[in-house]
Amino acid sequence: MMTIRHAEEIFEEDAGWFHSRWHFSFDRYHDPEQMGVGPLRVFNDDRIVEGAEWPMHPHRDVQSLTYVVEGHFAHADSLGHNGTLEPGAAQVMTFSHRGAMHSERNASKTEPMRFIQFWILPSEPGLPSGVQQHQYAEADRTNRWLQIMGPPQEEGLNLAQDARVRVSRLLADRTLSHEFGEGRGGYVYVIDGLARFDDQQVAIGDAAKIEHSHLLTVTADTDTELILVDVPLAYTPVGVWAEPD
Repeated sequence: MMTIRHAEEIFEEDAGWFHSRWHFSFDRYHDPEQMGVGPLRVFNDDRIVEGAEWPMHPHRDVQSLTYVVEGHFAHADSLGHNGTLEPGAAQVMTFSHRGAMHSERNASKTEPMRFIQFWILPSEPGLPSGVQQHQYAEADRTNRWLQIMGPPQEEGLNLAQDARVRVSRLLADRTLSHEFGEGRGGYVYVIDGLARFDDQQVAIGDAAKIEHSHLLTVTADTDTELILVDVPLAYTPVGVWAEPD
């Protein structure tokens, strides 16, 4: 089953210095109908004004994943990593059960920043905290699905889950497809542009929630930027996400 979610239906948070669309229940937003897809638990489209920062904050038992859309994404964490990522970059930060802290900052004093940040819950407990990141070029994703994250030994940064994240810059009148296999689902988001998911029109800020096996066809009506997350529908939560005995 595929459900189209239009931008105006998705929760909006505007604090002046940041503007976000929270697609699934997160922070003060709670909707029992929008708790994620399988181990995909959070999906946020975040914009931060010039020079602003989300200060250090902790997480546990989760992989926090980032895809930089616009601007200069400055990262720091309690493990001693720091640096700046440019558009097209991907980052995976793994938070152990003991936890760690990280921050996000707009490194520019004159330009806004936009990034997609989402959480995929790991399939095993006891993972050490750590950071992976890679800078991809626009050409890497043009007219193809570029896998930027996946299981170890596959293309992209390593995920501790049988999940894959792909991005594409699909030029006008070009088509891509992706098959969500048996027992799988996911989320497909229009970062920018105008396209059709199968025969349904979608635009910037719209998404498709997949909760059953499905062959998705994407046709770009204008040059379109996309991100796709493919996850198992059944999984066992671990750590702080596990149900109490």
